[in-house]
Amino acid sequence: MDTFADYILNEKNLSQKMEIVYYLSKRQKVYFDKTVVLKTELARLFMKYNNLDMDENQVLTASLLCNCKKTLNATDLETIRSYAKRGAEYLEQLGFNNKFCKMCEEINRYSGSEPREKESDVLELADSFGGMIIDRPDRKGFPPDEALTLLIHRNLKDKDNRYKDQFVGFIHTLQETQLGDFVEINSIKKLLKIYGESRDVVEFIKRDVNQFEPEIDAALDKKLKAPEEKIVRTPARRIEKANRPLFTEETTRMVLEKIHSNQREAEEPEMETLERG
Repeated sequence: MDTFADYILNEKNLSQKMEIVYYLSKRQKVYFDKTVVLKTELARLFMKYNNLDMDENQVLTASLLCNCKKTLNATDLETIRSYAKRGAEYLEQLGFNNKFCKMCEEINRYSGSEPREKESDVLELADSFGGMIIDRPDRKGFPPDEALTLLIHRNLKDKDNRYKDQFVGFIHTLQETQLGDFVEINSIKKLLKIYGESRDVVEFIKRDVNQFEPEIDAALDKKLKAPEEKIVRTPARRIEKANRPLFTEETTRMVLEKIHSNQREAEEPEMETLERG
């Protein structure tokens, strides 16, 4: 029987992956909010417009799930330092393989996992930078240039990240990319504006998929045709739009079926052990 991991990895459309994780979060108390979507959008753009030798489907799925055991507004240091490790253990129960779980565990450096997967370096950059530019209850979001300085000289000081220089250059490109028909605004500010205006994660997903993604992709496709500004990149791959509306009863039913099947499979070995005892 296919697992939840099989189900979400076989779904190649990112917006529908987001929808699946949303329903998982409601059923299993998995951490999933607007910040996860914003960080995943940054990871999507970075991989799409740079020549990174990795499985985009795996990385974007990991980006949606690697914070699954994060606790909102946690103050206990042990809770903060262990959520990635606990999340990896939970994802293993959902059927994800060892490499995928290791990628998620390495979104931060607390577990000391070495050697690091290259995909983890992308997740780390998007997670750290995305977390710094958004407003939090205790502080305003940092301007992108300041966030980049903190990322390189504080978060990653004396740490090896394969893609940090490439990421800095790409963020500068996003800042230089203007969006809007009447009043132009740089693309990072536009993403943060949509983030701030969206009342909840469902609204943000819809606006990201239907409004921001088509606009930023078209702008970058046009901008990066200029030789003097071109970033080394993989060929653009158009992701087919969903052929059904987002957030439907059909998705709810399918997600819950996968969750229940995983739970049954996890419980069966325990029952066998009890019966033998």
